[in-house]
Amino acid sequence: MSKIKWGVLGTAGIAKNQTIPGMKEANNCELYAIAGRNMEKAVAFQKDFGFDKAYGSYEELLQDPEVEAVYIPLPNTLHYEWTIKALEAKKHVLCEKPLAPSGEVVKQMIEAAEKNGVLLMEAFAYLHSPFTKAIKEEIGAKTIGDVVYMESTFITSDYPISNIRMRRDTLGGCLYDLGCYNTTQILWMLEEEPESVQAISEFSEEKIDVYTTAMMNFKSGKRAVMHCGMVLATETEERFDRIDSFRIHGTKGSIKSEVQFNQCGQLAYTINVGGKEEVKVIDTPQNYRLEVEQFGRCIQGEEELHVSHEFTLKNAKLMDRIFKEICY
Repeated sequence: MSKIKWGVLGTAGIAKNQTIPGMKEANNCELYAIAGRNMEKAVAFQKDFGFDKAYGSYEELLQDPEVEAVYIPLPNTLHYEWTIKALEAKKHVLCEKPLAPSGEVVKQMIEAAEKNGVLLMEAFAYLHSPFTKAIKEEIGAKTIGDVVYMESTFITSDYPISNIRMRRDTLGGCLYDLGCYNTTQILWMLEEEPESVQAISEFSEEKIDVYTTAMMNFKSGKRAVMHCGMVLATETEERFDRIDSFRIHGTKGSIKSEVQFNQCGQLAYTINVGGKEEVKVIDTPQNYRLEVEQFGRCIQGEEELHVSHEFTLKNAKLMDRIFKEICY
């Protein structure tokens, strides 16, 4: 099997702890180049993960003609700049979520990819998971009848003020960091955009939302509620707490789970129909590996983007509506 030569722009925690380990497992990925803000960081990653090359600037990596695809795990405020530069360098781009701060900017990025004849996909690894697929298949098979209500929750620890998630100038806040998972899950499972959206938030002294709830009503009669927040005990190196759950109710029964986003291993969900509960367990590989493999197959012309431009734009527009509601 031929392998795609990947470059990684940045040495962020998500790259170190999740995506690069997934790339190492991917059957069609070659860890070719890593770029850091300085050479020392890049060389450390090169040694730890086995990249062929290390660069002390993002520009140098993009100038390397051997790089075919680029993964961008940079802070939210840098997604647009470096995605555009990578696309113009004719590199395929997998960019971390959220792709951009608004639907209008997402549209510009999509247009840049199309203009340069390369692929762009937003990195929502959990959407590639067989666990997510299994839930959607239950809905499609009408195991619980017609869906009438869905609730999606993602709440984590808060962080020290130095963390980019806690600062407005770096597009921090729980909606950008966590809520985009909830909105994508609702859109993915219900396959419908809401007619109306109402939302409310609690803001920190730094003027970021630390807790946001949004209610959605759909033309079909479905309702959905999402909760996201960074309000649990402050994260330390020893622990990271989270509430990560969903409930989907239908005319015949319900589906629920206490795990969902980007987790792997033996993941379980519970179906309740007619008062009888059944627990189903899905063997779930490392989601980031699945994401990289799928994007690689798209580059090789074997598949279409699993997270399509159309879906990314729908989610960005829904996020826009929620941000407008909370006056962020």
